[in-house]
Amino acid sequence: MSDENDKKPENDPQLAAKIKGSARQIWLAGLGAYTKAEEDTGRFFDRLVQEGEQLENKTRGVVEKQMRSVEDRVEGVRERATGTWDRLEHLFDERVSGALRRLGIHRREDIEALEQRINALEAELSALRDSSNRDEEE
Repeated sequence: MSDENDKKPENDPQLAAKIKGSARQIWLAGLGAYTKAEEDTGRFFDRLVQEGEQLENKTRGVVEKQMRSVEDRVEGVRERATGTWDRLEHLFDERVSGALRRLGIHRREDIEALEQRINALEAELSALRDSSNRDEEE
């Protein structure tokens, strides 16, 4: 029975040493892989940052160009809207003035013109009275 115990793999010192050596190599390979991955990750991260900066620079120009284009369009629309509003306001004024005239209500300019004519007529009338009074006195 002792011969059978000696032949069991658990009792073989060479096999145990080989397994121990293999386990150590696996452990060291794992450490090496971890270190390599850590180095590669740093370089990979730096490369991603660099590519991100390049993309940002490219897109910044495109975005600024688009912003200027949109601002120009907005300005054009604003100018057209202002022109349209001015035309509508003028048309509204004309229509209201026409409606007021038809109702017999005159504009301020018309009333001011009439006041000037009245003042001129009063001045003429006064001049005629003065001249008539002088003629009677003579």
